[in-house]
Formats: sequence, C-alpha cells, structure tokens
Amino acid sequence: MDLATLEAMNARVSQQSQFVGLLRDAIRRNVIGQDHLVDRVLIALLADGHILLEGVPGLAKTLLVKTVAAAIEAPFSRIQFTPDLLPADLVGTLIYNPAAMDFRVHKGPIFASIVLADEVNRAPAKVQSALLEAMQERQVTIGDATHKLDPLFLVLATQNPIEQEGTYPLPEAQVDRFMLKVLVGYPSRPEERQIIDLAAGGEMPVVSPVVSPQTILEARQSVRQIYVDDKVKDYVLDLVAATRRPAEPARACTRSASKGSGRASRIVHTGPPRWARMTWTASRARSSTSGRSSGPAQRARSTVSRPGAGRSAPGSSCGPDGWPRTAVPPPARRSRAR
Repeated sequence: MDLATLEAMNARVSQQSQFVGLLRDAIRRNVIGQDHLVDRVLIALLADGHILLEGVPGLAKTLLVKTVAAAIEAPFSRIQFTPDLLPADLVGTLIYNPAAMDFRVHKGPIFASIVLADEVNRAPAKVQSALLEAMQERQVTIGDATHKLDPLFLVLATQNPIEQEGTYPLPEAQVDRFMLKVLVGYPSRPEERQIIDLAAGGEMPVVSPVVSPQTILEARQSVRQIYVDDKVKDYVLDLVAATRRPAEPARACTRSASKGSGRASRIVHTGPPRWARMTWTASRARSSTSGRSSGPAQRARSTVSRPGAGRSAPGSSCGPDGWPRTAVPPPARRSRAR
C-alpha cells in the first residue's frame, strides 16, 4: 500500500473515531479509575466482540456497563444469573393468548443492544449454553421462528472469582465466544478517595448520550478497513502458534507440584484459528481507538488479552484464576512496521 493511500485511510479513521474520546470522558465522569477496563470495553465495542469481566464485587463493573449503554443511547438489560434461571428467562418464550386462541412471542432480555450477564457462572450449563449460542449466532429461536438480535448486540459477562461453591464453570469449549477477558483490579488510593468524594455528593452524575448506535456501527465498518501489514499478520499467527507449542512458555505458570502428586502444568486446549481472527480484529480496534489506520505488532501483543486464553485450560498448578499465563514472544524486529 502506497503512502498516499495510507495517509488518506489514516485521516478517515481519525475522523470516524473522534467520538472515542468523548465516550471515554463520559464514562470517566461516573467510573473513576479502571482505565484499562474502560479501554478494553471500547475495543470490544468497536471490534464487535464480547467481553468477560472477572473481579470481586464492588469494582464498578455493573456501573461501567450501564454508563456505556447510556452514553451510546442503546437499550440495556441486566440479567442476574442464578441457579434456578431457565433458558426461556433469557431468550424468551411463547405465551398463550386465550382471547385470540394463539401463541404470541415474548422476547427475553437478550434482545437488548447492551446485555450485562451478571455472575454468569451462577447459572447451570443449559442457561450458559443458551447465552453463548446467542452470542455466536446473533439470533435465537423461539418456537419455530428465528429472531435476529440487535446489530449492536454486545454481551459483557461478569464472574466472581472468590466464591466457587454453588457455581458452574463456563464450558471450556464455548468460552472462546468472548473476544476479551479482563481481570478487574482494585483502584489506587487516590482514586478510591475520589470515589468517596463522589459518593458524598449524593446523586451520581447524569450520563448524557454522546454518540448514537448508528455511529458505532459505522465505526465498526471503519475498523474492518484498517490496514494490517503482512508482517503483523504473521506475528499474530506466531502468538497463536505459541499456545500449540507450549513446552517452554508453559513453564512460566508452573509452580512446585504438591509432594507426591507428580503432576506438572500443561495447556490442555490450544489455540484454534478463531483466536488469530479475534486477536487481529482486536488489534485493529485498538488502533482505531488511538486514531491510527495501521495495526502494529505491539497492539496485537497487548490485545491478545487473552481472546484466546479462554480455551487454554491449564493443568492443576497454573494460575488461580484458571487462565494460563503462557509467555508471549516479544515482537520480532521485522514485525514493527507500521
């Protein structure tokens, strides 16, 4: 691609991503700190991918999702996953109308644009599968009719890592429906002081819409046009291939096995081609959030974020969050081309 074409594309991407700064500022009025989390949510929004948030209660995960929905003026629904939840509670069902003597469709909360699946690991596998199928197919079947979901459809699922009793771990073969996983940490002391001051003021600031859903959809089309050099594509493939040859990298997450157990850490599930596509798409979206029309290898490395780590189930002695900490190879010098 010649320089003039690249500059023209850069100008177009910068123009179509101007709203990102406004959206980020609108979120920060309500959500103090958590900049890494905010950036990853914006990447998922532009990359048309779903995101899994893991952290203890009280870290503004729900507040963030509600704030994003209000800022983009999109329909929002929150689903509290519980052990007695049924798939029909999620996707909807047929209700008999005695006056007309027929059945009518009652759509479930999944038909919103922004869906918060709160504590997704609290519901049994059949409910999780209904959610994950809708995430993948972008449609649900109620009775004998198929209904398309909203074009902006985005699922942000949360799970609590500190309680495992009464939970149902997400199926490892399906968890890669999530493009990104973010481990949500605690705010810093100054940020926590700001949270106290904000709460002392009474009501939370009202979030005004700063961008329309149609603008988000147009920005997604712009992301698909971002130029990615062949060397960066090769680097993305190297990242995925590292999970398929984990002999050396896997040692990074190996701990001393219990005496007499004789078991060492290993990656059980390796990266399918879906990981390469997700990493490639997420890196382009991250370029868009920074107003650039190219995707260097550093962005691919930072947004690997583990889209793929979802199916890399470790052995018994890897990280406590259940995700492998496979060493990612540094970008090769040949991969630094813009």
